[in-house]
Amino acid sequence: MDYEVVIVGAGPAGIFAALTLAELGIKPVLLLEQGKGLNQRNRMNPDDMLCGWGGAGAYSDGKLTLSTEVGGFLGEFLKRESLFQLLSTADEIYEAHGAPHHVFGNVSEKFEDLADRARLADLELIPMRIRHIGTEKCPLVLGRLQRALEGRVEIRTRCRVQHLLAENGRILGVKLADGQIIPSRFVIAAPGRSGASWMKKEAKSMGLKTKTNPVDIGVRVELPAPVLKEITDTTYEAKFIFHSKTFDDKVRTFCMNPYGEVVAEKNGELLTVNGHSYATRTSSNTNFSILVSSAFTEPFDDPIAYGIHIAKLANLLGGGIIIQRLGDLLAGRRSTAERIERCLTRPTLLDTTPGDLSFVLPYRHLLNIIEMLQALDKLAPGVYSRHTLLYGVETKFYSNRVELSPELETEVSNLFAIGDGAGITRGLLQASASGILASRAIAKRVKGNAKSLHNSHAKL
Repeated sequence: MDYEVVIVGAGPAGIFAALTLAELGIKPVLLLEQGKGLNQRNRMNPDDMLCGWGGAGAYSDGKLTLSTEVGGFLGEFLKRESLFQLLSTADEIYEAHGAPHHVFGNVSEKFEDLADRARLADLELIPMRIRHIGTEKCPLVLGRLQRALEGRVEIRTRCRVQHLLAENGRILGVKLADGQIIPSRFVIAAPGRSGASWMKKEAKSMGLKTKTNPVDIGVRVELPAPVLKEITDTTYEAKFIFHSKTFDDKVRTFCMNPYGEVVAEKNGELLTVNGHSYATRTSSNTNFSILVSSAFTEPFDDPIAYGIHIAKLANLLGGGIIIQRLGDLLAGRRSTAERIERCLTRPTLLDTTPGDLSFVLPYRHLLNIIEMLQALDKLAPGVYSRHTLLYGVETKFYSNRVELSPELETEVSNLFAIGDGAGITRGLLQASASGILASRAIAKRVKGNAKSLHNSHAKL
């Protein structure tokens, strides 16, 4: 059958696009996901961490960042007030489907004091409010969202889209990996971060203008939770921005998980590291990533390939994820199983190889990370301890940014690109909001055309 709308990808962007279309009465709609269904996903399997119903961030941890300043670039398409309203709408939908009512990070006197002390350490603390779903509650919320679509939107999992089909500047539908062609009047591409390479290839084949996004490369840091207790009690997840002294590169903290766990995730053949935290279950540690943003110009302009190369090197040397004590790194020696055993920070990810990250990370990245740890230690003594653990590598691949209209439509008519896969978002809530924005635009066109057709029939 022909569909009014086909959505590629069932992460936050795709799910919220489908919800919006259903609420606005647009049908038939088909939602395609290359990964497994929610009940078939397994967090113990790194292959399941990025793909499948719910995508990556909404499946593990589930941080909803209520800020117009972080999490993506939708502020370039909308006025601040409109973006905040859109984010609030997405947040309300999550809350209505089971996300906790409590919000962390409200600006207070304690926050202002922390921000002032951060400045003295050459750090900028970004104010933001966070609603934290928690890893064990994410499937509950995602399950309710899926049930809200039952009977209203057709959903197919384990169904990979091979190509987007367009002709004469207009989208025609999609071609599946098994060769099936599905015609559709509108297509919403929401492949997520794991679909960055696919989106880049499809954009190139259709001649879409794109802009290269930086790639973030770094490590996952783990230390005893008391070291950062004051910070996490005040902000829950603290986003610090630092510009390194030696290279003046932008370095930032990302995805801070109080009393959380370090996890492995698989992106194709790459094994990388991440972290999450539960709403109720706790560990003795806090983990976060330190990421260095890398952008390139002529003659090399492929940051995704650069990030993949670094991740492959870590996998080659460590047979997977490498773990190292900060003290060993600073002493110029590799960590061994015996040294990790003596470490006062007990690792929460056990399937690792003790090694030496200086064989993996370029000198520039390594020095940026060390200088960031030194700055954080001024704010929270104990961060720069020899017992702090570093896991490598952590990479964040952002799709090339597709040139889009304010409604998130590409240069190909009726083809919309949303979420992390379009390179316009970097967080769960902005990705969800982008799905709402694109679907509202499509619904307006469908209903407008239907009204025009009705009026023409009435005249006859």
